[in-house]
Amino acid sequence: MKKGLRSRLAQYGDEEFALFLRRGFLKGAGFTDEALDRPIVGILSTASDFNPCHKTAPQVAEAVSRGVRMAGALPFVFPTVSLHEAFSFPTSMLLRNLMAMDVEEMISALPLDAVVLIGGCDKTIPAELMGAISADMPAIVVNVGSMLAGKHEGARLGACTDCRRLWAAFRAGTLDGPDLDRAHDQLMPTSGTCMVMGTASTMACMAETLGFMLPGSATAPAVSSDRWRFAEATGKRAAEMAISGGPLPSELLTKAALKNASVVLQATSGSTNAIVHLAAIAGRAGIQYDLDELDRVGREVPVLLDLKPAGNNFMEDFHAGGSLPSLWRRLKDHLDLSAKTVNGETIGEIIARWPPYVDDKVIRPLDNPIVPSEAIAVLKGNLAPQGAAIKLAAATPALFQHEGPALVFDSLADLEARIDDPDLDVTPDTVMVLRNAGPIGAPGMPEAGALPIPKKLGSKGLKDMVRISDARMSGTAFGTVVLHISPEAAAGGPLALVRDGDIIKLDAKGRTLTLKVDDAELARRKTEWKPPAKPERGYHRLWVDTVTQAEQGCDFDFLVGK
Repeated sequence: MKKGLRSRLAQYGDEEFALFLRRGFLKGAGFTDEALDRPIVGILSTASDFNPCHKTAPQVAEAVSRGVRMAGALPFVFPTVSLHEAFSFPTSMLLRNLMAMDVEEMISALPLDAVVLIGGCDKTIPAELMGAISADMPAIVVNVGSMLAGKHEGARLGACTDCRRLWAAFRAGTLDGPDLDRAHDQLMPTSGTCMVMGTASTMACMAETLGFMLPGSATAPAVSSDRWRFAEATGKRAAEMAISGGPLPSELLTKAALKNASVVLQATSGSTNAIVHLAAIAGRAGIQYDLDELDRVGREVPVLLDLKPAGNNFMEDFHAGGSLPSLWRRLKDHLDLSAKTVNGETIGEIIARWPPYVDDKVIRPLDNPIVPSEAIAVLKGNLAPQGAAIKLAAATPALFQHEGPALVFDSLADLEARIDDPDLDVTPDTVMVLRNAGPIGAPGMPEAGALPIPKKLGSKGLKDMVRISDARMSGTAFGTVVLHISPEAAAGGPLALVRDGDIIKLDAKGRTLTLKVDDAELARRKTEWKPPAKPERGYHRLWVDTVTQAEQGCDFDFLVGK
């Protein structure tokens, strides 16, 4: 197999001319012949002015380049689609597959021997792993890292868990505008991703557990010297991979690695978004992500990480308290210790050599967990035949078993128009239903599942109620929220047939979600249902025509591995 500049030559019918031309352009950029004879490491950068969480990506790329050069290879930085949750209309999830295609095609097109993937904000690491697995080139991830916690009036603040808490208080009338503004200034005090166990932090921990990051690197804050040292070490390791030709993503992404990811997802009370992303990542390797295994693991594995939103601390505390391998050590009886990592070691070997110190207040011992078990549960029933998810660690135990009448919102626009209507027919017992917010319906499955508490109830002090949808929820959010109902309403799933006043029963312990309407009536309603109109053209049309449902990862069906 050809390597370095001789790989993936432009097709002119004359390979030596193609190489001559390629080297000529690089000489024009100031490279010497000696430099151009080295192995090449691509550094995929997500730097973008529209991605403030990735403001330090250029500095990460610089440190990676330093490590690549130190190990005898030649670094080349190149851009890709960059996704930020708050800067993507209508939702960044709609563009995750576009970024994954970009990553796969650029890795496959450029003359690279290995690639470093710089990611962070929510959809970037999943998209990078999806693309790298499909391309199956030696790949290693380095994340931009999390923000440091903010401080306001004696309290530590974290984006975006406290964003949601403060906004809910403002909506309820218990926090005025000037107080909100003062706190707002401290919510995101540095560059980096959300400093709680939201989707960005969760997916960094998933990438490290799957074996795609150097051990301990997922937790280093964005503005710490550790972040630059890890970046340099990542570049060095990437150069070694470029020379040796491995390991390949296909060697790392195994069923054992996926089970380990499920264990860590439960033990960290990670974002429910990870379920969708892990399904898509697994699918690229031709593996079906096992939701039943995730649920079984959840019954056995306690939540050990005391981090917001389930706990009280922040990513900087996790890093200082021993980082991810210290958590693995706590969980070693639940992990497959033979799983390989990009560092050339197994999970078990990393645990064996990791420093013994651990902060018991942040990474709790097994006999003193934050939650004894069941951080995330998978529900099924006649309302969710292919499954749904609920984050029990962020829910209200009194609502784990609940039965109440449905109040249906047919779309995000309907929700926004009516949620604060003082005449809204809603009580604390109501089950609020949002539909047509799934992969096809929105389109893009936005993070709208944590429906706001209606103002008429929030102003009276109500903090939580049962909410169900085919949408997603931010990993920074909280509440008794059932998500990812599949099949979604826009695909003709039972959620499309719910009417105001129908009785819905949630039995989280029994893992069921039931619409108490007889089958004959549901069949009659189905005859009246019509699918939504499709977009006329472009990427949005490609999305709705080919996207899979939540339990399959919301990937394009033609990109799933064999």
